[in-house]
Amino acid sequence: MNNSLRKYLIWSPRILTILFALFLSIFALDVFNEGSDFFETILKLAVHLIPSFLILISLLIAWKHEIFGGLIFILFSVFYILMSWGKFPFSVYLIICLPMLIISLLYFISWRINPKV
Repeated sequence: MNNSLRKYLIWSPRILTILFALFLSIFALDVFNEGSDFFETILKLAVHLIPSFLILISLLIAWKHEIFGGLIFILFSVFYILMSWGKFPFSVYLIICLPMLIISLLYFISWRINPKV
């Protein structure tokens, strides 16, 4: 495997994790349309950003231990499906879970090709 492909496969799950956290954070912006006071809005925003914070904490773990990143994102996908099954159209599950499964696969690939020190 050439060096540029190796770098791409090592960095892509990390970059996609950051982008996915930003994507999830967009859904937290709906708290600004509710007409609540400042402190209530901040509290609601913090609650809505919990999934993004969990994704970023997972990124910190997966940065050094790619195998844990792969496992964590599979668990996140399964947890999301179990907790929300039947509440949304199938397309919602694809939009949320498919990126996490792709990120998980990329972390596993990164774990396999990344030389351990």
